[in-house]
Formats: sequence, C-alpha cells, structure tokens
Amino acid sequence: MLLLALAVSPARAASPLVLQTDFGVKDGAVAAMKGVAVGVSPTLAIYDLSHENTPYDVWEGAYRLKQTAPFWPAGTVFVSVIDPGVGTERKAVVLKTRSGHYFVGPDNGTWTLIAEDLGVEAVRQIDETRHRRAESEKSYTFHGRDVFAYVGAKLAAGVITFEDVGPLLPPTVQKLSYAKPRLEGRALIGAIPVLDFQYGNIWTNLDEAWFARLEPKFGERFRVTITDAGRAVYSGEMPYVRTFGDVPEGKPLLYVNSLMNVAVAINQGDFAKAHHVASGADWRVRVEKVQP
Repeated sequence: MLLLALAVSPARAASPLVLQTDFGVKDGAVAAMKGVAVGVSPTLAIYDLSHENTPYDVWEGAYRLKQTAPFWPAGTVFVSVIDPGVGTERKAVVLKTRSGHYFVGPDNGTWTLIAEDLGVEAVRQIDETRHRRAESEKSYTFHGRDVFAYVGAKLAAGVITFEDVGPLLPPTVQKLSYAKPRLEGRALIGAIPVLDFQYGNIWTNLDEAWFARLEPKFGERFRVTITDAGRAVYSGEMPYVRTFGDVPEGKPLLYVNSLMNVAVAINQGDFAKAHHVASGADWRVRVEKVQP
C-alpha cells in the first residue's frame, strides 16, 4: 500500500487555479474550461479573474494580470486566454515568475507587465504531444479548453511539475510596446492603460514614485490634461485628495488608486463618460501642479 501511495502522490501540493478570458459568460466556453480542469482534479480550487475583457484586447488582459496576480499566493496558476492568434504559430507557454507564480497561455504580449513587475524566472513551451486534452488534436480554435485549461489544471493540481511542461525557452516573453512615464519640465506625462470600468475612473501608469517628483501635498491643486493621439480631450484643475469623499459630490479629484498609481475621478460620477475619455496606446495624461 505504501508503494502504491508513493506512485500516485502528486508532484507538488495543489494550488489555486485562476482563469481569465475574453469569452464572456453567455455561452458554455468558460464552463467547458472549468469542466476540463475538474476532470483533471475534482477537488481543484478554481477562481475567475475576469471573462468580460474586451475581445482581442491583449493589453487589457495584461493589465488585469498586473492588477491581480501580486495579491495571490506563490504557487498560484493563472490561465489567461485572450488569443486572437489561436491556431497560428504563436507559442503556447508556461511562465514562472521570480515570485513563484505560474502563467499559462499564448506568448502574445499577455505577460508584458507581469514579467516587468514579478520578474521572469523561466519559460517553457507546452509539449502538446503530451499535454493536451484527449482526442482534441483536430480542434484548432479552442486552445483555452484543449491546451491551456488542461495544462493549468495539471500544474495547479500537482499532477505535473513545471519541468514536465515541455522544453525550456530563453527567459524572455513577447512584449507589447507602451508609453513609459516621463518628466517634462514641471509636468508628468503618462499613459492611460485602462479604465476603472465600473465607475469610470481614469487610471494612469504614473506610480507613486513618479508622482513624488512633483512633491504633492493633500489639498494642492493640479492641472490635468488628457489627449487622444495628440488631440486635447480634457483640461481642468482639481485637488489632490486621499479619497473620493474629500470633494463634494459631482466634483473632480486627483488621487492615488489601490495600485498606487495616479488616477482621476468624479466623486459619485463617471469621469470617462462625462469627458469622453478612453484608454489605449494613443491616450496620454499630463499632470502639473498649479502654482499658487
């Protein structure tokens, strides 16, 4: 009995499995992925990051991983499938970060921000001859179910180790280009990588270290200018405050959000809708202290 127990013992203790896609939940795609994972291990703990990402928007998926992954324990396995190149020659990989997290999916830029924030320890290409859902070889358009959920579940359940995944690749991943913060005179210039969709707040990539260069103090006023491909969309003054309730309802504010990045909002209002602001590669924000 002891020998049998040793033979079937897992490669490592089970870890959480976290899923992200752009599939939505109107059909059975996400449920199919979960079914594959449960087939690997009925006791596997499966969680959703989001399935409401903008279709084909790899950058948005990359940012949601940045927003979420650091708060999960080491060993957590993330399966992220925003994969407009499904079925093409793009590599199917597992990334292990220096923080001990695992990321399973297409190497198409999805790991850009995670690689920067958590560091790349190693990357392995999935050996699909050994790690693919049985009898799925003729399916070319649902690797989220047939490859990524399957491999992610095996890794999270401890059925396989990272070393079992497949051949080792160079410790780099495909990177999406984006505008880095910069100081221009007495103003900070940053990008708007994503919106806080539920509330319409504007999130920037100006982190607290960059913002500290302006020596901000609560109550001081700042001029915020937002442009889209160089076209001015919004320009106005607002106070820098700790939280939304520090200004009257309906008034704008500058604050540092939960990711410790500079953000702009309207107290109990939708800044993005009010001023027709979106996010993406062409959107920029300029933040400058108003001199007394």
